[in-house]
Amino acid sequence: MNQESSNSETVRRITISLPEPLFQQFEEMMEERGFENRSLAIAEILNQHISDYYSFKGNRLMAGTLTLLYDHKKPGLLQQLSDIQHRHVDEVISSFRVLLEANHTMDVILMQGPAKKLREITNKFLACKGVQAGRLNLTRTVIPQLHAKEPDAAKTEKDEV
Repeated sequence: MNQESSNSETVRRITISLPEPLFQQFEEMMEERGFENRSLAIAEILNQHISDYYSFKGNRLMAGTLTLLYDHKKPGLLQQLSDIQHRHVDEVISSFRVLLEANHTMDVILMQGPAKKLREITNKFLACKGVQAGRLNLTRTVIPQLHAKEPDAAKTEKDEV
């Protein structure tokens, strides 16, 4: 393997061999998605695959979105979905609700935390009666912490004296 320097980032050059049908599918996908070159396409595919791998591996800190599709007319469902978000306020960063046609609603929920915990939260949402579909997409890149947790009240009072 050779090393090259590009934009102050060290990159590695690799050579791969693909069966002709897979190569043709890759070329077609690359063109349809507008990749400038094969290296960018392969890097994006590997990044997604590695993120998927880590999302199932265990407790690695990850960020991601949960997309839910549900019937908002189902009695008690909106309250149940809100309750789950409140119980997991440390992981749920924000949510965005889109009203679709008929009685359908889509929620996009931004979450961050250990991958295993995010999958558990996702399963709680998906188990709600009236939720029709959902998908969790995780990434290894995380949101920087905005604020440190507040110190204990007793500790603060003691420090002020």
